[in-house]
Amino acid sequence: MTSYAATFDIAPPQKFDRVHIAIRVLIVVILSLLAASIAWLHGALYLAIPVAAAILISQRGAERYLAEANENMTKWLRYLLACYAYVGLLTDRLPNEEPKETLHFEVTTSGSPTAGSTLLRIILAIPSAVVLALLGIVAGILMLYAAIMILIQETYPEEVYNYLRGVLRWEARLLAYVASLVDEYPPFALDTQSEGAAPAPPSAG
Repeated sequence: MTSYAATFDIAPPQKFDRVHIAIRVLIVVILSLLAASIAWLHGALYLAIPVAAAILISQRGAERYLAEANENMTKWLRYLLACYAYVGLLTDRLPNEEPKETLHFEVTTSGSPTAGSTLLRIILAIPSAVVLALLGIVAGILMLYAAIMILIQETYPEEVYNYLRGVLRWEARLLAYVASLVDEYPPFALDTQSEGAAPAPPSAG
């Protein structure tokens, strides 16, 4: 597959910590009880990110916004993806750690965005967001299976990990697009393979 301008990768730990799994199962249960609120919050991110980007573009101009992206928007998105990766059973590393030590997320900026074109992406992103939501339903089922496997043997099948990583990679690409960091629309493809750029997982203790 042709590489997209926003690259994402993450490597699984040699084994998962059962204590961390218990914490995340509790988080998922709480989120499930607050499903409506959490769905609203997740959807609000797809409004908040382009709005924040539009404000930065209007204040600084497109050229400066893209030039400084790694110090603001890309950095914020990297922290957000680290949270998703932790809750999504892709890593045991807490999202309060330096995200670059957990995952790889880099963006080759492109285009000349305006505040208006950035806000328009809220609408343009809907088809990709709908497909991503459908993939997320399957991911939720696989996360439950992964949690059970980790509790039994401290790891889970590579094929399941690859699928979950592929869903998060699609999300990373879509976030980069709605933030107007890249001009190209995210490909409609579930790319599950490693990009070979993920930080090495810590050794099992």
